[in-house]
Amino acid sequence: MSEGNLRVCMAGLELRNPVMPASGCFGFGKEYAKYYPLDQLGAVVVKATTLKPRFGNATPRVTEVRSGMLNAIGLANPGMDQVLNHDLPWLAKHDVPIIVNVAGQTEDEYCQVVAGISDSGLAQAIELNVSCPNVKCGGISFGVDPQVLSNLVEKVKRVSTLPVFVKLSPNVTSIRDMAVAAEQGGADGISLINTLIGMKIDLTTRRPVLANKIGGLSGPGIKPVAIRMVYEVAQAVTIPIIGMGGIYTGEDGIEFIMAGATAVMVGTANFTDPYACPTIIKEMSQFMEDNGIANLNDIRGCAYA
Repeated sequence: MSEGNLRVCMAGLELRNPVMPASGCFGFGKEYAKYYPLDQLGAVVVKATTLKPRFGNATPRVTEVRSGMLNAIGLANPGMDQVLNHDLPWLAKHDVPIIVNVAGQTEDEYCQVVAGISDSGLAQAIELNVSCPNVKCGGISFGVDPQVLSNLVEKVKRVSTLPVFVKLSPNVTSIRDMAVAAEQGGADGISLINTLIGMKIDLTTRRPVLANKIGGLSGPGIKPVAIRMVYEVAQAVTIPIIGMGGIYTGEDGIEFIMAGATAVMVGTANFTDPYACPTIIKEMSQFMEDNGIANLNDIRGCAYA
């Protein structure tokens, strides 16, 4: 099967295939470029970028659990200036679309970073991380209040020359309401889901394993939740969806497409297998060939069509 059968277009982005690493699970690509050419990927989604450098949470901040892993990294990153001057110029040499995940604690911080990324000419899209606490709203997360989210997206869109995807948190009452709010604010696409909130307790110390006590659960255990949420959101919005959550195989990726996703992101699998993304690309292509599927459009959303 030719690679062209896996090509997708979303929000004006032409991708060789629908598979990309999830933010925070691939750094800026340097470590993985030692294993395979990054241009095999549909895109590279870099780790969260904030206006100023962030050290992140205290350690330990990552632990394995039976169904995946918990992390409480705390958006550790070198800050916008370092990303623009060093990390993105290196990645831009690899002939692969770049999506920059952006985080902040105020609308102004988000807008400054998005404007900087847009003006650099080094990226092809923005992914808004809306799990951050809005300090001007009493610490409420941007991603749990529809009006707060819609306002943020609207303001970011005013300063962005790039497509803006909003990464939604599953830790809400209604994922549909949040997706609709993002679309109403002008979002060009949705990515979901971010991690579920979880905890692990050390039976010897009788204390939480993570220094932050709670963390984000990712891995195979969250896939059924992610599939359900993509399925719901795909029927509530008209903009493209990037699905993620527990994708380890090509069949996992195909399932997200059938639920309504246009593309997929691979997260935790990258930590256990550096070849996870190219393997999943090959497996998706093989599944299509084995089942007589000529184009991903032929099966997208077929679970509810």
